[in-house]
Amino acid sequence: MDQLMAMRAFTRVVETGNFTRAADSLNMPNATLSKLVKSLETHLGVRLLQRTTRRVAATPEGLEYYEKASRILNDIEDIDTSFTVSRSKPQGHLRIDVGGSTARDVLIPALPDFIQRYPDISIDLGVADRPVDLISANVDCVIRGGPMNDSSLVARHIGNATLMTCATPGYLKMFGIPAYPQELKNGHKLISYLSPLTGRAFPFRFNNEGEELEIKTAHRIGVNESNAHLAAAVAGLGIIQTFSYAIGPALKAGSLVEILEKWRPAPYPFHVVYPQNRHVTHRLRVFIAWLTEVFPAALKG
Repeated sequence: MDQLMAMRAFTRVVETGNFTRAADSLNMPNATLSKLVKSLETHLGVRLLQRTTRRVAATPEGLEYYEKASRILNDIEDIDTSFTVSRSKPQGHLRIDVGGSTARDVLIPALPDFIQRYPDISIDLGVADRPVDLISANVDCVIRGGPMNDSSLVARHIGNATLMTCATPGYLKMFGIPAYPQELKNGHKLISYLSPLTGRAFPFRFNNEGEELEIKTAHRIGVNESNAHLAAAVAGLGIIQTFSYAIGPALKAGSLVEILEKWRPAPYPFHVVYPQNRHVTHRLRVFIAWLTEVFPAALKG
């Protein structure tokens, strides 16, 4: 038995919760991976995994072995990296997950610079507003907005976005221009952004010299995808609150107009996020460093 390979196979099964996904991530046949894990269990004399029809989960002994094996595998990769980084250019494959409008308006327009700097790194972008499970999806990192409270993840701040409240000139001509956030409750039609996870509408938030308000009222339409959310506003369906980088072209074209400018919400933080227990490869390190450099300006549009 190749014990090192068996340890890699076992840890990937724990992380993905699935033999097939683990085998795919290691680019090996499912049967080979299963044989490696069974051989490891036989070698140790304990059951590491509890198999059910829906999911594979680690036993208590398996969790203990996973924690120790992960540290060993990370140490080995650190040793290898320390000898190769200084002699080679970053290379390999990065899997990155990012929201729809952030991909369209911020990350993708900036990517030619990254590709020019690091031509030996290839990128797969997963674009969706619904956040993925970094472990089971085998994603290297994600770009997320908002506060980060998950202690199992490492979150590095990469910039702040500006939120703006807007509507079409036609809508404002019909319903009037609100002077204060509270007026949104008086007959105005709101286009809410719905959480892709819970389906609940995010409230409209406002801030004026430290005075903070949240407006929670019935919306005319709710949308759970950022590009469609903006399209609903441009179509004249109501008032929207979204990021300046997404709404910039519509503002310049005059198809949307900012309202309640003095009540813009507090800056909205963005982070690059990756699992705490996963080794940070050289290619991921340079990508994170690049994001930290270019994202603050890119978020401003």
